[in-house]
Amino acid sequence: MRSFVLLLCLSVGTASAATQISVPSNTLMRLPVASSTLQLERLEVADQATLMVPASVTELRIGQLFMGRDARIGVAPGDQPLRLVIDDADIGPGAWISAKGAAGTYTRPATPGREISLKLHKLTFESLTVDVRGGQGRPGYAGLDGAHGQPGGCTWGQASAGHDGQDGTDGHDGAPGGKVVLEVPHHVEVERMQVLLDGGAGGAAGTAGRPGRGGAAKGCLLYGVDGAADGQPGQPGREGAAGRSGAVQVFRF
Repeated sequence: MRSFVLLLCLSVGTASAATQISVPSNTLMRLPVASSTLQLERLEVADQATLMVPASVTELRIGQLFMGRDARIGVAPGDQPLRLVIDDADIGPGAWISAKGAAGTYTRPATPGREISLKLHKLTFESLTVDVRGGQGRPGYAGLDGAHGQPGGCTWGQASAGHDGQDGTDGHDGAPGGKVVLEVPHHVEVERMQVLLDGGAGGAAGTAGRPGRGGAAKGCLLYGVDGAADGQPGQPGREGAAGRSGAVQVFRF
């Protein structure tokens, strides 16, 4: 597996002065920012490199953008839309702009795809994918296993039955896909762009708790003590529903 080298961010003091940024091949860089808006003279994301845009950024203006083969711009999930304005873009094959929502966890709900407004004054590209799919829903909790029964005894009587397993809980619904507003010149073949708008998959169902074993039989000198029945397994939860799809609008100028 190809390993990525994580480049350390520039300091906040340097970020405001960094008007040209270059991300070398096969590396990952976090965009250095000092405010919610940033203007760059030139941004180059080389082959198979990734630039991460923090959630705090709401407006990014770029004079010249160069994206190599399989280059990516990753946008962190956030509540505020991101406006991306590019004067001149030269984009290689397999390039992505990804603003997917984050998958839910047991402690955090799924987040929707981020809303992006993308204006391209001049564009040369072979292929481009814009991904604003929603995050997968939070998984359901597994049911607890049933406790085991007590074995029979020669002096204290019959064995006790195993306890039932608990039911798993339902997975949560996936988060919705984001919204994309695309502004491009009339001659740009937007049909060659791919925009992924699907809502997130539903969260996984919680698994059923296993039944407890019944108490074991006991053979005694004068009589035998029968074993007890096992408990019943719990029921699994249900998978969450998929999130609703996002939307795309295209404006030409």
